[in-house]
Order: sequence, then C-alpha cells, then structure tokens
Amino acid sequence: MIAEHLISEFIIPLRTSDTGEDALATMNDFYVRHLPIVNDKQLLGLISEDDILDHDVKEAVGSYQLSVARPFVKNDDHVYEILRLISEYHLTLIPVVDKEENYAGLVTMEDLLQYFARSASFSESGSIIVLEMNKQDYYLSQMANIVESESAVILSSFITSSRDSTRLDVTLKVNVQNIQPIIAAFNRFDYEVKASFSESDYLDALRDRYDALMLYLNV
Repeated sequence: MIAEHLISEFIIPLRTSDTGEDALATMNDFYVRHLPIVNDKQLLGLISEDDILDHDVKEAVGSYQLSVARPFVKNDDHVYEILRLISEYHLTLIPVVDKEENYAGLVTMEDLLQYFARSASFSESGSIIVLEMNKQDYYLSQMANIVESESAVILSSFITSSRDSTRLDVTLKVNVQNIQPIIAAFNRFDYEVKASFSESDYLDALRDRYDALMLYLNV
C-alpha cells in the first residue's frame, strides 16, 4: 500500500489567508491537531494546534511561525514510511506530495488505523505469541519453521525494541486458535515466550487501544 491510495477526500488544506480560528474549526470538525498550509499547489508547511494557540487566532496563518518542520510523504511512499514520519513528528496527519513536491492530499492517523484493521493480518482469525530474545538471536525463518512444524503459519510479525537494549520483543500472529503446541515447540528450542493471547483477548485489547486513541484524538 502506498500513500496515494490512502489520501483523505474530506479534509481541505489551509490557505495562507485563513485565520487561526478557521484552522481550529477545521481541526475540531475532523478530530485532528495538524493541518497543511498550501499556497496554490505549493506545500508551505504543517501547522499544529499549539502553533495557533501561541498566536493571535484572528490573524492569518500565513503570518505564523510554525513549530513543526515540513514533513511530507510522496505519492509512491510505502505505508511504513508514513507510519515512521507520523511517529517521529507525533502527527495526527501528514501531507502527500507528487514528484514535483506539489500538494496532492493528506493521510490521517485514522486512515492508517482503518487500513491496518482491514488487512488480512488483522481480519483473519488466529492467535498472538510474543517472544523475547537477544537481537542477535532474531531469525524469522527459524521461528516460521517452528510454527509450520505444528501445522500453522505466521500471518504477520513485528518487532519492538529499544535503542539502549540488546533485547527485543517479537510479536507473531498465527492462524490457529490452539497455540499450546506452538508454545511448547518454542520452549523446546529455548525461546522465551513472554505472552500469548487468544483471538478474543487480542481483539478486546486492540479495541480498547483503538478507543483510547480515538478519545485522545478527540481531545
């Protein structure tokens, strides 16, 4: 999935002549805390709610000093690049530009959540296994072989790690409900199983986190 396939059709960018009040009203309507500022086709930058509150809300946003750099993704950037920049700059949305860096639209955090919620790794039934290991012991092919030896497959995986740690967590989603044989197999190969979740437990936790994020974005 690339950026141009996730562009929102509803949120209109700000013009330099729009006021802070205009910007706050749009943010409130769409539950975001950032908006792009565009001059004709040129992306000038990204304004935040804090930027507006630090200035006179009756002034035009074109006169504001922006606190956020000029982050953007290109039309053909992968969804992982969108996630990386949104996380790096703590954004609720990010502008999309074409090859000439003209404004093409924007992608919101909600767009990303909806995309991942619809993807096969989330929508297909299964269970979750979390393994903890040293970074040098990470071999996805070996973990896949262990799962497949128990007549299952890995639907998705992701890594959580800290820069100042030699350890990492590997979260695997597998396509079966009964994961005790898989856990036993990991234990036989001296893997540390940190946690496991049935599909119902996982979906409840995911729903709680989604609801918490939506509440945060509404504030």
